[in-house]
Amino acid sequence: MKENPQWFLIETEQEYDDALARYEVIKYATAGEEHKEKLLLVHLIAEYENKLWDLPEVDPVEMIKIRMEDFGYKAADLAAVYGDKGTVSKVLNYKQPLSLTMIRKFSKLLRLPASALVVEYDLIQ
Repeated sequence: MKENPQWFLIETEQEYDDALARYEVIKYATAGEEHKEKLLLVHLIAEYENKLWDLPEVDPVEMIKIRMEDFGYKAADLAAVYGDKGTVSKVLNYKQPLSLTMIRKFSKLLRLPASALVVEYDLIQ
């Protein structure tokens, strides 16, 4: 029987990368030891991200725009990851809310915790 890795508080970028990689392997586990490990990893990853990233108090769309500027991304770069330029444009212009799929993809692309992107914000009618 294969022994699962021991997880401790994440303190380095390498440990963070290892935890993310392991999470990707077991993210669909719904029962047993892998499910428990997945829940632990979610907690450890979130704690590390919250400690590491000093995020400004802005709405999710503004946060996305800030990170786009940090990385030199354009709306087309987000559309390439998401797959629909029109929807990305609507979101960036506060005409449509972020979808769960967008939150997941943009969180990974922009290295933002998903919890920062699920905050409610007002749309422009």
